[in-house]
Amino acid sequence: MDQTLYLIILLIALCSVSECVQRQYHFINVRKTWTEAQRHCRENYTDLATVDNMNDMNELKKSVNDGGVYVWIGLERTSVNKWQWSSGEPALYLNWGSEQPDGRDECAVMRNGEWNDVSCSLSLTFICSSSNNMNTGLVFVNQMKNWRDAQSFCSKNHSDLVSVRNQNESQQVQKFINDSHISNDVWIGLFRDSWQWSDQSNSSFRYWTPGEPNNLVGNENWTVVGLNTLGQWSDYPYNIQFPFVCHEDKLILIRETLTWPEAMRYCRQNYTDLVSVHSVEMQRRVVNVVKRASTAAVWLGLHNFCSMNMWIWLSGEVVCYQNWAPGNGTTPENCSLEKRKGAVQSGGDQRWISRPETHKLNFICSRS
Repeated sequence: MDQTLYLIILLIALCSVSECVQRQYHFINVRKTWTEAQRHCRENYTDLATVDNMNDMNELKKSVNDGGVYVWIGLERTSVNKWQWSSGEPALYLNWGSEQPDGRDECAVMRNGEWNDVSCSLSLTFICSSSNNMNTGLVFVNQMKNWRDAQSFCSKNHSDLVSVRNQNESQQVQKFINDSHISNDVWIGLFRDSWQWSDQSNSSFRYWTPGEPNNLVGNENWTVVGLNTLGQWSDYPYNIQFPFVCHEDKLILIRETLTWPEAMRYCRQNYTDLVSVHSVEMQRRVVNVVKRASTAAVWLGLHNFCSMNMWIWLSGEVVCYQNWAPGNGTTPENCSLEKRKGAVQSGGDQRWISRPETHKLNFICSRS
């Protein structure tokens, strides 16, 4: 077999490599109020625990031992009740129907090309975004679920509930609905709540115990994991003392401005390597990091393998999950002029872009 063809087949096979855990949890078996626990975590780790998905939730539960019934995590209620996408992005483009939203409900459906807010507890069909559908990037799921269960289904089986971030995406989703002959309301990934993670993460994952949060005694603006309720969450006043869980991020934003080779050398000397991004979940964590950058783009561990015109991660895998900005990453690079490396935009949609390796940018290191 031709050696080049063999290498391509080998690299494609590596697309099945699983994502490593990118957040480490530390159980602190000392009873503190929520604010005391937050201070301890920020001084010794990254912050009070943030949870992005059920995999994180399971890792957190495994970290807890002999902690009693409840442990604090880093979710708190704020005064801001804002609409956002389940991907964690803010809702900047708005396409509400007449007299919508009416202020009574917390989740959104697509209806006749426009959005309507409805109760999150309704059972409806829904649309997932999916990198496996090369034609539309969308999958219609003809199962009746409430919004949270629909989001969990999409996250587990595809990428997420669909986001509609601009007019072009709105037209694409409506065309998909028409072509699929969907006549009823369908869930999209738009929701609102007033809860925010202590580390300012955009994670939209929630795992409330049924009936929670209920603010039963008032001032219940902080969150505990109930170890007697399969790890589901409840709201509590901050001044009750519980053990707690901190997290330590494995992604570190370096605000120095270095060339790509210099950034790679820095990460390898001080951590493990420049970050590789193999999934939508890892991209979300990158987004949470890059919003603090001081440059318009931030280096990733992504480089162009010129002899085959392929993009490769420093970790060795071919680029299977794709998040390129239009006009980047899909056309042949002119390697005779300059070597090209991959960066992520620190603003906008946080897409990946190709840049000469001599540009000086902030960068993200990963620690194993």
